[in-house]
Amino acid sequence: MNLLIRLLLGLVFVIGGLFSYFGNTDINPVTGEKQRVQLSPRQEVIIGLETRQKMAAQHGGLYPNERLQTYVDSVGARVVQRSDASKSPYPFEFHLLRDSRTVNAFALPGGQIFITAALLSRMNSESQLAAVFGHEVGHVVGRHGAEHLAKQQLSTALVNGVGIAASGGDDGGQSAAMIAQAANQLVNLRYGRKDESESDRLGFEFMVDAGYNPRGILELMQILAKAGGGQRQPEFLSSHPDPGNRLQDLSRMIKEKYPQGVPANLEEGRDRFAQYVRR
Repeated sequence: MNLLIRLLLGLVFVIGGLFSYFGNTDINPVTGEKQRVQLSPRQEVIIGLETRQKMAAQHGGLYPNERLQTYVDSVGARVVQRSDASKSPYPFEFHLLRDSRTVNAFALPGGQIFITAALLSRMNSESQLAAVFGHEVGHVVGRHGAEHLAKQQLSTALVNGVGIAASGGDDGGQSAAMIAQAANQLVNLRYGRKDESESDRLGFEFMVDAGYNPRGILELMQILAKAGGGQRQPEFLSSHPDPGNRLQDLSRMIKEKYPQGVPANLEEGRDRFAQYVRR
């Protein structure tokens, strides 16, 4: 292929990707943030619904206890319905997974949220469960998954452009494309600090608006640290990067919101939690 044609085709891919990425913006109805996303909320919901069964299967399926699943649903629904998360267009669903070894929780775009039995079994209060769900709801409401998908599509367009433009080399442009693809995968492998900080902040607001004691967040972080046992960190911290000052940031949020101390009417829900969760 003529070098000029290759360069032109590569340029078309690059320009198309840049135009698609920077030309698609939306205002988040909850955070007010201007975001570069290419999916509509309805498309996010469809992606979540189509992916939830596969994700559940990777963790042994759903936990076979209808009473416990109903309880998990009720806590998640309370976090959403009594907070600004209710302003979002997503039909949230909360799933308890059978996996008794992997300490994890995660969310799919569109409102599908999961927690493993391994993580639930380490908790001792409803406020800790609400802290997990508040954080994951924060990722959905913040549209972090949609933002990452948009970045991946942009990166793919750039990779294709580089591959086409360099296809006349000795290795057919494979090296250039592989390097660019590897960079793409590394960049999009995990949530960044900005996403985590926003989800921590949103999750904090969601759970206290729902009437839960925010100390549950600090207790959750201690549970996760202990679950690591000084060895391999829990999967939750692998997929949710944990900056060294995260616990301090959460403590500061609580002190700033409640300078006179956490109100006594905010619930921990230890007795109710114990009624449903059997160890």
